Amino acid sequence: MKAIIVEDEIPAREEMEYLIKTHSNIDILASFEDGLDVLKFLQEEEVDAIFLDINIPSLDGMLLASNISKFAKKPYIIFTTAYKEHAVQAFELEAFDYILKPYDEKRIAAMLKKLEEAFNRNYKGLTKESDSKGQVANTRTQGRINLRKNDHIIVTDVNEIYYAAASEKVTLVYTKEDEYMMAMSISEFHSKLPQEIFFKCHRSYTVNLTKIHEIVPWFNHTYLLRLKDLKGEVPVSRSKTKEFRQIMHL
Repeated sequence: MKAIIVEDEIPAREEMEYLIKTHSNIDILASFEDGLDVLKFLQEEEVDAIFLDINIPSLDGMLLASNISKFAKKPYIIFTTAYKEHAVQAFELEAFDYILKPYDEKRIAAMLKKLEEAFNRNYKGLTKESDSKGQVANTRTQGRINLRKNDHIIVTDVNEIYYAAASEKVTLVYTKEDEYMMAMSISEFHSKLPQEIFFKCHRSYTVNLTKIHEIVPWFNHTYLLRLKDLKGEVPVSRSKTKEFRQIMHL
């Protein structure tokens, strides 16, 4: 795995380099102080991760990340900053993580472990499984998504998402262990998910088909879905019933 460090403060740059070398097998190709120099470098070289300070000369970290997000192959971006107020913008740019200064070694070590695991999972092959009837492909996809809880950005494998529900102007996302919030509509959130396993079963819900435990007939020929490990039920609207039956071979 190849990475670069973008940091204009020498002590912080040296500390990050030390932590990366100590706690990972990531190969640091180069370090930069200036955002424009990074763009020039990336025109010639491909990297897998960028450890990116926000306050850098010429082109600040947010603008640089915005440009990088348009690349065909997007490297993981780990923001490093002393300021909390950029977290929401970093979340919108789908940063892998948002690290606050001064650095906490345990926090960095845990992040680096997750980063290498994500890289190995996403770029070194997929594992595909099918259920016993071949109805729904339970695919270990390449997808990861950044979910927000309070001021934290949690990088999550999309397969860990059970369902999502619209709530006024935001979308609530549910995993086995927790609840998160996305500052977008349910339709926009659904579009970011792998369509082979997520089904928009209602105008206010999208569900992970591989997490369905029970399909309960409801009124007007609709259904309620009960999911593995979670309480509560997810509705299938009347307009989505025919498509749902086809997908589930009902």
